Amino acid sequence: MGADGVEQAGPMRMMPARMTPLTRDFGGVVLRFVPAKMRHMARRFDPAAPSLGRMGQLEVRLARSAAEVKAAQQLRYRIFYQEMSAQPSKLQKMTRRDRDGFDRYCDHLLVIDHARGGPIAQRIVGTYRLMRQESAALAGGFYTAQEFNIAPMLARHRGKRFLELGRSCVLKDYRGKRTVELLWQGIWSYVLAHDIDVLFGCASLSGTDPEALAVPLAFLKTNVACPPEWKVRAHDHRGTFLADGVEGTDARQAFAAMPPLLKGYLRLGGYIGEGAVVDHQFGTTDVLVVLPRANINPRYIGYYGADASRFAA
Repeated sequence: MGADGVEQAGPMRMMPARMTPLTRDFGGVVLRFVPAKMRHMARRFDPAAPSLGRMGQLEVRLARSAAEVKAAQQLRYRIFYQEMSAQPSKLQKMTRRDRDGFDRYCDHLLVIDHARGGPIAQRIVGTYRLMRQESAALAGGFYTAQEFNIAPMLARHRGKRFLELGRSCVLKDYRGKRTVELLWQGIWSYVLAHDIDVLFGCASLSGTDPEALAVPLAFLKTNVACPPEWKVRAHDHRGTFLADGVEGTDARQAFAAMPPLLKGYLRLGGYIGEGAVVDHQFGTTDVLVVLPRANINPRYIGYYGADASRFAA
């Protein structure tokens, strides 16, 4: 197999079901092209994906099969739609899974409690969805691009490797320091393994009334707005934009009131894009976080280890 999936004529290699290559005859030399999406699906999972970290009975690693992704989707449904205020579609109600067309192009980070026993669906207690730029190209773009105009940022930083983070959730009984630290251990290991330069994704504030969220939004705009080189703006047709001169509140008090995930991004060194987007399905107001790897607070790199060895299994 040569570059771009080109192979000289010869004995046909075994391929997964329904993965028939396209053939082209160039003056008697037959080349076989396996489309990029097919190649992605064929090697989507690593059945031997290693552990990325462990604390007691809790382990973090990537999903090893479609069945494990399904279990993660079931966990997302339980948290987003049954515990929180997201509104499921008829299909989601029937399948009891939170899923979309991006899932098949993403890696799915899992926190597993081995003490729970039973099938994998009962042992997954936390998950995070990770999509690299090459996978986003196959999916037709990043999920975030539906709400924020990220194209100018990507164009300004051609050559940098971007990683989109999303669909983060943890079972209520596990929303403590250990689970969160394992998720970040897994993300940091992934960043190192794929030499990621920039992490980004949506973070949510509870509620769909931007006026009621004016104080936290003013704090974000005043204190952690993206500098020009990382500037990102919500799509005009989706975004709500805080007027200049809106007063915030005491910075320490405002930061303390932020959702834990958003506080984590800000502590690491993240910026916040311009504008917010109301997501009526999930009952939230979304802001965009941009976290260049070079910005990550050295204290956190020291804690998890420059080689992600802090909680290595």
